[in-house]
Amino acid sequence: MSNLDALQARLGYRFQEAKTLLDALTHRSFAASNNERLEFLGDGVLNLCIGLLLYQRFPQIKEGMLSRLRANLVSQQPLFEIATELHLGDWLRLGEGEMKSGGASRPSILADALESVLGATLLDGGFEAARGVIARLFETRLAAIDPEQQGKDAKTRLQEWLQSRRMGLPSYTLRATQGQAHAQVFVVECRIDPLGVLTEGTGASRKAAEQAAAEAACRVVKVS
Repeated sequence: MSNLDALQARLGYRFQEAKTLLDALTHRSFAASNNERLEFLGDGVLNLCIGLLLYQRFPQIKEGMLSRLRANLVSQQPLFEIATELHLGDWLRLGEGEMKSGGASRPSILADALESVLGATLLDGGFEAARGVIARLFETRLAAIDPEQQGKDAKTRLQEWLQSRRMGLPSYTLRATQGQAHAQVFVVECRIDPLGVLTEGTGASRKAAEQAAAEAACRVVKVS
């Protein structure tokens, strides 16, 4: 396992008790004492902090839309993407069977592990520490939210943006399928030739991977 210092640097938070972070990285396949209780804690603080950040950032948005925005941000796909950006799989403690079946890159395991790490941050440093980590990890996704575009997925938003500028449609290509049949991870490339843009997305299904690649393209070309 890589040194935990690198992970703490990526999180922007240093744990007072390194064991708390280690517990958050321990999957149930590795030991009876694992990260499931921390995942429960992380789920709670994540929902609260994302709700608070949305409430503060968008004072004009009503409750129903705030709820939908929060649900989108805390769903498995963005959690998986953030965990992948952190290379969280490099630090996971998995049982031999999970290791061999590609558990370190499985979306559900990575998303749950990220919640566990957030729960560990809350336990170790309190609410403000957890809020700070969550705000940093979700900053680009929060900044990319356009209230007028909500209800449209990333592929639709990207397509409409390109068509309004008389550009061709983006192309999506499946580049890789990783893991075993019951726990595959799909890697899809999104290409926008007129702009020379090439992005990549991963997901538990090809559709989710295409959406992730489109979302990355939206950020690159600044779709509003």
